[in-house]
Parts: sequence; C-alpha cells; structure tokens
Amino acid sequence: MATTPGVRCAPIARALAEPMAGTAPSTRRWLLLEEPGPWGRDVNQHPDPAVRALLARAAAADFRPLLIRGRDRAAGGGPPRIFLIDTIPGGTAASVVTVEQLDDLTLPGPDDLLPGQPVAGPLLLVCTHAERDPCCGADGKALAATLDGADVFECSHLGGHRFAPTALVLPTGYLYGHLDPTAAASIHARAERGEVATDHCRGRCTWSPRGQVAELAVRAATGLCSPDDLVVEDDTNDTVHVGAPTGERWTVELELVDIGTTRPASCGARPTLMAPLRATAVHALGPVHDRT
Repeated sequence: MATTPGVRCAPIARALAEPMAGTAPSTRRWLLLEEPGPWGRDVNQHPDPAVRALLARAAAADFRPLLIRGRDRAAGGGPPRIFLIDTIPGGTAASVVTVEQLDDLTLPGPDDLLPGQPVAGPLLLVCTHAERDPCCGADGKALAATLDGADVFECSHLGGHRFAPTALVLPTGYLYGHLDPTAAASIHARAERGEVATDHCRGRCTWSPRGQVAELAVRAATGLCSPDDLVVEDDTNDTVHVGAPTGERWTVELELVDIGTTRPASCGARPTLMAPLRATAVHALGPVHDRT
C-alpha cells in the first residue's frame, strides 16, 4: 500500500471533525498482560515465545489481548499480572491472576466465571504503542504522563490511531478518542462513579459498529448514564433495537454517510474516503408490556 511519509493522522482527523461513534473494536472480553516492553509493531510477534503463545491462546478463546505497563510496576519484581475482563452489561467483571509460567493459565470459556481475584474499580488504559503509530506514541505518551493512579496503564494497539490519544475504560469497555488531560480525568472520574461519559466516546466494544452508534444515540436522547442502562438487542440491520432492564425499548435508524473527504487511517497510510455511520432517528417504543 502506498504511504505518505511524515503525514500524521490524528491532526488530520481532528481538523476534519471525523465522527468517532462506531469506531471501537468489537469484542466482549479482554486479556491484559503486564509486559514493560519494549513493544514491537506487532505484539503477536513478541520475542518471548511464552508471551506469543498466551496472546494466541487468548485470541483463540475470544479474548482480545493487550500488553500493558503501569508506572507502579515498571521496575518489575514478581511474575507479571494478567487481567481478565468481561464487558457484558449486567455482568461486567474484572479479575487479576498471577502465574509462575504463562502457560499455567487456563482461560475460561465464554459462559464461565473469570478466575483470579476480583479487581475493584475501573481501569483506564491509554494507547502508547509508538511502534504501531507515531500519533499513539507521541500523543498517547503525553496524555498518560498526566494521569496518576495504580489503575492507569499504558497499553498496546487499541485501533483508531487517527483518534489519538485513545483510551479504554474497563470493565465496561467504552473507547474514547481525541482526549486531553481534562477530558481523560473526567472520563476516569465518572467511571469511578459508575457513569458513562459520552463526550469523546467511540462506542462500547461489546457491540458491533452499528450497535455502538445506536447505543450512544439512545444515551444522547435519554440522558441515561449507567453502563447497565442499555443493551443492544438486534444490530443486524440498518434499524437497531436497543433495550433497557426497565422494559423500555428504542429503535434507532442508521445510515452510512459518504462524506467525500479523504484522510489517512493511520500515520503514513494512503488517504481513503470517510464513510461513518450516523444515527438519523431514535424512536421510543415504550415498555414491552405496553405493546402486548
């Protein structure tokens, strides 16, 4: 693929105000391996065969793997921590495991409880994967340096380089982009209060891109802010169905927007057309028992 050397993607996307809703990677579960680094461009080609094997096993078990590092453990000491995350609404969970050998870890099935000790409070992961994209390296590093706390980590590639600095809140699985220190601190604080911040939000990784756009549209229309307030029930068509534990239901109409403007998806990549998803209407259907 042809590239444009020296062109940084994040300032271009920011200048174009490229929509971010629906750009979070889609995965229900995450595996985070503490690995101080350095990280190569492709973490799946890590020089340690034990790390490579664990990342491969994680992907095969439907966990999206990330490498992480925190300042409180940067000097090493003891075996690396492994965090296991489930982002499903009503069942979000985070646990931490330490093993002497990485191949000692048995990964749970999709309906099994996560092993290890429960993790209290949300984790905030900031992508600083410089070998993958210069914007994540420069902008992500600068953002991470402003954030304090044992629950703040640098992480490997989250996707969406052009939205750097990007961050992920776990266990709820909301992705964010174009962050500054004030926005990141606010997102973290709201997560600690059990709230979803929708400013700068790219979507909840639990859902498909269509589901992410629809869920954020319902939040914008209703002001609902708890992670467990909404569940995407059907995202297979242009009309997405979103529900709430209260029985309320919404349909969200979506369209693909051909903006006709190009931008590089990552630093140095050939510019391509933007075609974001957009919610065009949100219709409240009322509680299920009202429609019987």
